[in-house]
Amino acid sequence: MFTDQQKTDIRRHCGYPAYGAAPDGNMGWRFFTAFGALEYRMNNLSLNEEAVTLTYIATISQLEAAVPMATENLDSDGAAGWQHNRYEVADRFRLLDSWRRRLCAFLGVPPGEGLGQAGVTWVV
Repeated sequence: MFTDQQKTDIRRHCGYPAYGAAPDGNMGWRFFTAFGALEYRMNNLSLNEEAVTLTYIATISQLEAAVPMATENLDSDGAAGWQHNRYEVADRFRLLDSWRRRLCAFLGVPPGEGLGQAGVTWVV
């Protein structure tokens, strides 16, 4: 069973909004089919599937932490023999988002709006 922090990380990495502590009558995951599927899967994965998901979380967290560090070189394009990759931050974001999408695929949910592709639909 995932901890609340792990579930928060999974939602965030999959591009879904915050769950909140106590959704009221017209909000919450139960009104979004993709969000509901994500919540169901997080609560019903096998132990092996949880282990794979935790591996994804660890990898994605490392990639996410590397993005801000890449911004340290934005002030110079080159020095002596060193040449800065001016696309490094964009490349890191693409790599990060590709791993986030892999996590969504593994969990069987569409990427959420936070990944730039809406996967949330209203239930009427």
